[in-house]
Amino acid sequence: MALFKFRLPDIGEGISEAEIVAWHVKVGDRVEEDQSLADMMTDKATVEMESPVAGVVVELAGEVGDQVPIGSTLVVIETEGAGEADAPVPVDEDQVEAENPGVEEVAAPAPMPAETAPAARREPAESAAPEARASTSSARTEESAPVPGKGEKVLASPAVRARAKDLGIDLADVRHDGAHVRHADLDAYLRYSGGQGYHAPHASRAREDETVRVIGMRRRIAENMAASKRAIPHFTYVDEIDVTALEAMRGDLNANRGTRPKLTMLPFLIVAICRTLPDFPMLNARYDDEAGVVTRSGRVHMGMATQTDAGLMVPVIRDAQDKNVWQLATEIGRLAEAARTGKAKSEELSGSTITVTSLGPLGGIATTPVINRPEVAIIGPNKIVERPVFDGDDIRRAKLMNLSISCDHRVVDGWDAASYVQAVRKLLETPVLLFAD
Repeated sequence: MALFKFRLPDIGEGISEAEIVAWHVKVGDRVEEDQSLADMMTDKATVEMESPVAGVVVELAGEVGDQVPIGSTLVVIETEGAGEADAPVPVDEDQVEAENPGVEEVAAPAPMPAETAPAARREPAESAAPEARASTSSARTEESAPVPGKGEKVLASPAVRARAKDLGIDLADVRHDGAHVRHADLDAYLRYSGGQGYHAPHASRAREDETVRVIGMRRRIAENMAASKRAIPHFTYVDEIDVTALEAMRGDLNANRGTRPKLTMLPFLIVAICRTLPDFPMLNARYDDEAGVVTRSGRVHMGMATQTDAGLMVPVIRDAQDKNVWQLATEIGRLAEAARTGKAKSEELSGSTITVTSLGPLGGIATTPVINRPEVAIIGPNKIVERPVFDGDDIRRAKLMNLSISCDHRVVDGWDAASYVQAVRKLLETPVLLFAD
C-alpha cells in the first residue's frame, strides 16, 4: 500500500489559490479512477477535480469554504501501488481546448500517468436564460429524457443538489438530457411528474432555522459589493422616459427582422448611452483609488450585468460605440449565453468602462444599482408600464419607463448625471435620432 498525494494543479493563469465549494467524497470512501473528488472555485469559474487513481480517501485538505493554495495537497488516497505524487502539474491549455471547445481560463492538466498527474475538469455553470428554461422544460417527454438507475451516480452542481434536497426530490428520479441534472430538469420534473415523489410544504408550516455559509461566487460577489459601497460615495438619479414611439419602432423592426435576432429595449438603450457619452466623458471612466487617477475612456466597453445560477457576472461588449442595434442584439445574446453556461472567456468578463443592469419585466418602479468598481457609473432601466398622460389638453395612453443611474460622487456631480440622463431621454423619446448621423 502507498499514499498518493493529490496536489491542487494550476487551474487558471495568475491563480494562487482556489476555494473548496463542494466535497464529493469523505475520509474512508473508496474512490475509482476519474471519480469526482471536489469542486474548486477561482475568480471566474468552478473546476471539478477528479481522482487519477483508485484507492481509499485517508485525508482531505479542509472544509467547504476554505482556500487551498495551488500545489498543496488536496486529497490523500491510499493506493495499492508504490510511491507518492508530490509535484503539481502545469496546465496544458491546448489539450483543454481540444477537450472543452469554447471553455476558457480554467483548464485541466494534460493526460499523464496516474502516478504523477492530478486531473481537473471544467464544470460549466448550471444555468440558462428564463426563456431557454421554459422552452427546454416544455419540450421534455418521457421518451427523450433518460432517467438514471437508482444505483447510478447522478451528476449535478451543488446549487442543483441543494435545491433538490430542499424540495425533497431524489435526483435519480429526474429525467435529464446530457451528463448533468440542471435546474430546468427540476422544473420539468415538478411540472410533469404530477407531484409524484414531491410533497410541497404547506404554506403556513414553519421551517427550521438554517445557517448557510457564504462561499464560492456568492462570497466573491459579497466582497466586491461591500468594497464598492465602502469605497464609493454613491448617489442615484432617476427620471421617467416616454418610450411609446420607441416601442412602436421596435415592434416594426422586429416584424421585419427576417433571420436577425429579436430586438429588446437594451440595444436601443446602449446606442443612446454610447451616442451621448462623448459629451459626458466623466461617466465613461475608471477611478484608481490608490493612485488618485481617473482614466476617461475614448471607447465604450459596455458591461452587461447578467444573472446566472453561479451568481451575478458582467460580460463586456467591446467597442459598443461601433455597433448598431442588430449587432448589439447579437452580441448581447451571445455573451449572456456564454456567461450562463460558463463559457465566457476571461477577456469577456473584464475591462468594462460603464455598466448597464436590467431586471427586464421584474425591473420595478426604480432601482439604485451598485457601481461596478472601478467604474464610476452604472445605468439601470426599469420595467415599461402603460399609464395615461396629459398631452396638452388631451389624455393619451403612453408607455413609460424609469431610468436610474448611480454615480461615484468623487468623480461625477449630480448636475452631470441629471444632464446626461436628459440627453439619453431625448434620444429614446425621439428614436429616429438614434439612427441619424
